[in-house]
Amino acid sequence: MAWRSVMISRPSYLKLRHGALKVVQDDGEVSIPLEDIAVLLIDCPQITLSAQLLSACAERQIAVITVGLNHHPNGVLIPYLPHSRALKAMKMQLAMSLPQRKQLWRSIVKQKIRNQALVLQHMGRTKEGSKLLALIKEVKSGDSGNAEAQASQLYFPALFGGGFTRKQIRFHNAALNYGYAIIRAALARNLVCYGFIAAFGLHHRNEQNSFNLADDLIEPFRPLLDAYLLKHFPHEEDDQLLPSHKSTLVNILNQDIPMIDVDGVMTRSTVLNATESMVVSLTQRLHDGGHKLHLPLFESTQM
Repeated sequence: MAWRSVMISRPSYLKLRHGALKVVQDDGEVSIPLEDIAVLLIDCPQITLSAQLLSACAERQIAVITVGLNHHPNGVLIPYLPHSRALKAMKMQLAMSLPQRKQLWRSIVKQKIRNQALVLQHMGRTKEGSKLLALIKEVKSGDSGNAEAQASQLYFPALFGGGFTRKQIRFHNAALNYGYAIIRAALARNLVCYGFIAAFGLHHRNEQNSFNLADDLIEPFRPLLDAYLLKHFPHEEDDQLLPSHKSTLVNILNQDIPMIDVDGVMTRSTVLNATESMVVSLTQRLHDGGHKLHLPLFESTQM
C-alpha cells in the first residue's frame, strides 16, 4: 500500500528509473519506489519531469499536485478510470437516492461539528466546545437547518481569536487553505481509484467544481488540520508560506489518528489511510443503502 507523500520544492529533474521516482538536484540525486508514493507535490517552477514519469504515476494511482504562482495547489493529476468495475460504481453512485445522500451528509456534518467541539475543548475553550456538542443534536437530514454554518461562526473566532474570518489574508488562512488542499487531493485520488465520479457530490453541487464529492468527505478532516496547524504554528508568521511550512503541512497525511467505523468501533490509521477508509465505506453504502461512514475522530494527543 502506498504510504508516502513526497514534496519537491527545489529545482529538480524528475524521471522514471527502474520503477522508481529519480530526483536529480544540483547536490545529488535520490530514488523513491513509486509503489511507496501516494501523493507527489510539485512546488517549484524550476522542475522538469518526463511524460514517462507522469504516465507511470497514473498507472500507480499517484496523485500529482501542481501549484500556481502563489505556490498554492491549483491542479491534480489523478488516474483515469483505474477501477476494474468503474461503470458499475458510477451507475450505483448516480442511482443513490436523495434521502440516502441527505443522511450521509448529516453524518458527515455531525462528525465535523463533533471534531470542532473536541478541538475547542482541547484548546481550553470548553464553553464554546460544549455549545457545539449541543448543536450536534440539531443536525437534520441534509443539514436543512444549516448547523454546519452556525458551528463555523462560533468555531473559528473561538479557535483563532475574535475577529478572525476565513476570508482574511493572513498566514493562518493561507496555511489552512494549503493543508485542506492536500487532504482534498488525497480524497480525490481515492475516489477515482474506487470508481466514483468525483464531480457528483452528496451535498456540494458546484457545476464548476470537479471534486464536489471530495469536498463533501473532507469536512470532518478539517478540524484535525486546524489543530495540527496551531500545534506547529501557534503564532502567525509574518511572511508567506515557506517550503518548511509547506513540508510540515504536507506531513499531516502521515499523522496517526483514530477512526470510528460504521459499528462504532475505534481503529487507528494515518490520515492518508483514513481518507481511503472513508471512501471504501462509501463504496459499501452504495451496495447496502446505509448512511454510516468510517469517520475520523480528533483526540487531544494526536496532533
